[in-house]
Amino acid sequence: MKTIQYSLADGIATVTFDEPNSPVNTMCLQWQDDMAALTEQIVKDKDAIKGILLTSAKTTFFAGADLKGVMRIKPSDAPTIYAEIERLKKNMRTIETMGKPVVSLINGTALGGGWEVALIGHHRIAIDDKKIQLGLPEVTLGLLPGASGVTKMTRHLGLMGAQPYLVEGKTFDPATAKGLGLVHDLVPTGDNAAAEMKAKALVWIAANPTAQHPWEAKGYKVPGGLPSSPAVAQMLVVAPAMIKKQTRGLYPAPEAIMACMVEGLQVDIETALRLESRALAKLMSGINAKAMINTFFFNLNAIKGGQSRPAGIAKYKPAKVGLLGAGMMGAGIAYVQASKGIATVLKDVSQEKADTGKGYAAKITQARVDKGRMTANKQAEILGRIQPTGSLDDLKGCDLIIEAVFENRELKARVTKETEPLLAPGGFFASNTSTLPITGLATASTDAKKFIGIHFFSPVDKMQLVEIIKGTETDLETVARAFDYVQALGKFPIVVNDSRGFFTSRVFGTFVMEGAAMLGEGIPAAAIENAGIQAGMPVGPLAVLDETALTLSLHVMDQTRKDFEAEGKTYTATPGELVVEKMVNQHKRPGRAGGAGFYDYPSDKGAKKFLWPELKGLFEKTDAPWTITDLKDRLLYRQAVETARCLAENVLTTVHDANIGSIFGIGFPAWTGGAMQFIYGMGIEAFEARAAELTAKFGDGFHLSDTVKAAIRQHQPQY
Repeated sequence: MKTIQYSLADGIATVTFDEPNSPVNTMCLQWQDDMAALTEQIVKDKDAIKGILLTSAKTTFFAGADLKGVMRIKPSDAPTIYAEIERLKKNMRTIETMGKPVVSLINGTALGGGWEVALIGHHRIAIDDKKIQLGLPEVTLGLLPGASGVTKMTRHLGLMGAQPYLVEGKTFDPATAKGLGLVHDLVPTGDNAAAEMKAKALVWIAANPTAQHPWEAKGYKVPGGLPSSPAVAQMLVVAPAMIKKQTRGLYPAPEAIMACMVEGLQVDIETALRLESRALAKLMSGINAKAMINTFFFNLNAIKGGQSRPAGIAKYKPAKVGLLGAGMMGAGIAYVQASKGIATVLKDVSQEKADTGKGYAAKITQARVDKGRMTANKQAEILGRIQPTGSLDDLKGCDLIIEAVFENRELKARVTKETEPLLAPGGFFASNTSTLPITGLATASTDAKKFIGIHFFSPVDKMQLVEIIKGTETDLETVARAFDYVQALGKFPIVVNDSRGFFTSRVFGTFVMEGAAMLGEGIPAAAIENAGIQAGMPVGPLAVLDETALTLSLHVMDQTRKDFEAEGKTYTATPGELVVEKMVNQHKRPGRAGGAGFYDYPSDKGAKKFLWPELKGLFEKTDAPWTITDLKDRLLYRQAVETARCLAENVLTTVHDANIGSIFGIGFPAWTGGAMQFIYGMGIEAFEARAAELTAKFGDGFHLSDTVKAAIRQHQPQY
């Protein structure tokens, strides 16, 4: 065996998982073969064995499935995958049903398949460390726990009790696991933890010579009752509808998990395990799991691992950061910085406005104190790090100054010139602009090498993405420092090259303007909004335009027109922009903040917004040809095409920045795995063919040039 060490001494069989040349243990093909060999050896030694210990030679217990292997699976591989899952489960089942006590010694994190390995043990002992994560988060990757996880967790906790840990993928630490009865004993952290776990295990083995899982015992009753019991049956009437409401039918894993939970309790355990295997084989061979694994595992790890960060530059964290502008954006950044231990100077035109900005942090922290999620002392610490001011002098000595003032080039230039000289030696300056090219803004700087874009998303305390924009002169040290600063805030940084709208704002603009263009074509507003939601976007494009303000879109358009004129070019407004212009200028509907946009906003508290009834008479045409499929595809393909163009133009340089940026910054549907993974999951040829159809019907917004097609192929990930 190459991934498993086995020894038998004094009646105790010690099984040590130790995958060579890997920091963690995984369910790779070699391990699966080794499990077959291990099972054969244990059966052979059965008479000499008094108990079995499952241990790990790594700092974690077991990491789970080999996800790179999953990425290589094709739909036609489903029968083979089913057979492999069944073979593994047969070996696991043989070990746990041979009448010998099995104890899992959990020395570190055990997630997914790792927790399923731990569940082989009749008795589980773990180190009492809050950093250790246990559980079955497979649903977050489009999979289900198919190595007996669904079946065992449902029998351990019951349908209601297991649901958060299976359908939602909620993880837990060892102390919580002990409270749930999933871990039976804990040992304190320290150098003796492994020895203490083994000692406790040997005592338990001696006291339980014929151990078995609870459900193997005659008369075992599932906690909470079977699906046929009245309380559970009542829940099962609404559960599928609730899942469908959350997933919109776009994520097959939660529904498959619930089906396995319910159906598995109505049959014997062997049949339940087969149901689970079939469901997992189907998910593993489908496109949704691959899309989610690619992005939420590989791409996210690439971001966290700093693959977009310039190499060879020392790690950095600013001690003091100045923020210009105490509006929603500046106030939000101030709170996030202060909560991560960074001294913050919040500057506005007056002390009063700056104090109001600090009040945002007070409001958020007070809500947490009231709910018992934060102590008053912690709140005082955070608020103490924010210095609101109306004076420029207080910015002296800042390592970084970020301007978050209104999107006006002249205003941004003025505050840059005013405050840049106050930076500490070696400090750098950033703009939080969402659309204005950084290279142009950097002309106001005395050192364009130390000028960069750091684009936060609102609300800052909730949005995880930050877009870092390199100007043409921005040096690599400044990029690395900006990257480290964003990571110090606990957020995901993506790095893009300069252009109008960068990546996120540019692609986001195509989504909302495609929706507005549809309205201008005479398509019913309700159909447009529903198409966006059915496609998996958080809300429809018209609702988003209202939230971001139609007047802001108009301002960006006017600024772009001026920039084009300055360059001697002519700017032609898009059909969507003409609709927005009409709404603002002719009908005086500026968006939600102004009380009226594509939607009406009742003044009564609790009353829901509704589409402005006048849209029907102003725009809708009874003979406008449309299908819901075309509407959904237009909204998704338009964004994916623009993302591919960004890649071809070197605005984006990596697929992982494209996918993570599109999901966490724009709200591109997570079921797709992101805007580029949407293309790869669809199949490049199929995507190109559909894009050509959409181009013929709806214009050049969907056109893929030869350069863009080449970029799509060049960046296709290989596993």
